[in-house]
Amino acid sequence: MQKLLKHLAPNGQSLKRKKPSTANAPKGHANVISILLLIGLIIASIWTWNHLSFDTQDYITDEIIPILFVIILSTLAIWLSIRKFRNRRYLVRKQQQLIEQFTQERSPQKRFDQAVTLIELNGYELQGLETIKDALAESCIVTYKMAIGDKQHRIRGMAISHLGALQDQKSVPLLIRALEDDHAYVRGCAALALGRMRAQEAKEKLQEMMKEDWDQTVRSRSREAIERMS
Repeated sequence: MQKLLKHLAPNGQSLKRKKPSTANAPKGHANVISILLLIGLIIASIWTWNHLSFDTQDYITDEIIPILFVIILSTLAIWLSIRKFRNRRYLVRKQQQLIEQFTQERSPQKRFDQAVTLIELNGYELQGLETIKDALAESCIVTYKMAIGDKQHRIRGMAISHLGALQDQKSVPLLIRALEDDHAYVRGCAALALGRMRAQEAKEKLQEMMKEDWDQTVRSRSREAIERMS
């Protein structure tokens, strides 16, 4: 018998029956109790209301409920303001952390990833990124020029579109050349970037793209860019 047990448990482990785990037990029971308590509270509230005198009901309706409503609205407004303030403070801290990492990073790929994160975290707005604007633009330009090949079109498009958010006027000639990229995705991103920058020098080329490009998205982006320039 001992040899049989050793054969079944070669690692010397005991062949005791494991107790069923309750860690993954369903929470349906707790949910049912919560629902029953809520139903009971509603029924009790209705019963109490029906047994109040008419004068008391009128007093509650005319005096108490409006006050409670004002209190609830005030509390909600204060809570939303506090939440907005905390979110803003968190974004500022996160932005400063990313700026510090970006300025210290030496890898072109990591710098571009951090640049994209910074621009997107800032809502594609330049305000707050002015001190590193040139470095961010340089990272996007370097990435665009390095992302050569058929499979790199999304990286080129991302680099081009984020250049538009930086309002880097020196990159306008590069963006105009990007309108001739082999991939429609890159051309659409270039049109979007030029529209964000309201680059008047690209208007003639965008008008051409709006009429002649075979891709519907590129034509639409070109039209939107021209409308922004008006």
